[in-house]
Amino acid sequence: MTAVADPGVPRIARTLNGWMGTSTGPAFVLQLHRWLYQRTGGRLGHGIIGVPALLLHTTGRRTGLRRTAALVYGREGDFYVVAASNYGDDRDPAWLDNIRAHSRVQLQVARRRLEAEARIVGPDDPDYARLLAVMNRVNRNRYDLYRTKTTRPIPLVAFQVTG
Repeated sequence: MTAVADPGVPRIARTLNGWMGTSTGPAFVLQLHRWLYQRTGGRLGHGIIGVPALLLHTTGRRTGLRRTAALVYGREGDFYVVAASNYGDDRDPAWLDNIRAHSRVQLQVARRRLEAEARIVGPDDPDYARLLAVMNRVNRNRYDLYRTKTTRPIPLVAFQVTG
């Protein structure tokens, strides 16, 4: 698939998005993205895939070790919001289980590191539909695709910056 030119999206992002299309893309592309984001201290990574991405640093629920995930995010007021879609898999992503055990996390947004408190937002929450629409808009409607691939509800996580 060939990427369509979009002057608002960096060339590398157009190339990566061309590989990914509306699917999740090759795992190596996602791993490369996280690696670049971490290794450059956020100079590369925030918008390199054509959508805003942050690094989420959690504490492993079983190991106690620091875990890092690169995730597309949206903004709603003072909150950063991510979707625990796991690309439409029937299992929640491991980072969500880590948040259930330890809600204090660190976010890296571009070069800024922020301490935050996580709140899981499920489908029964009155904010869910609005936040899901925000996330879907930011991520080019991929969450609509992911929702067709799984029967589990896709939780959202809202992060309130604390420091």
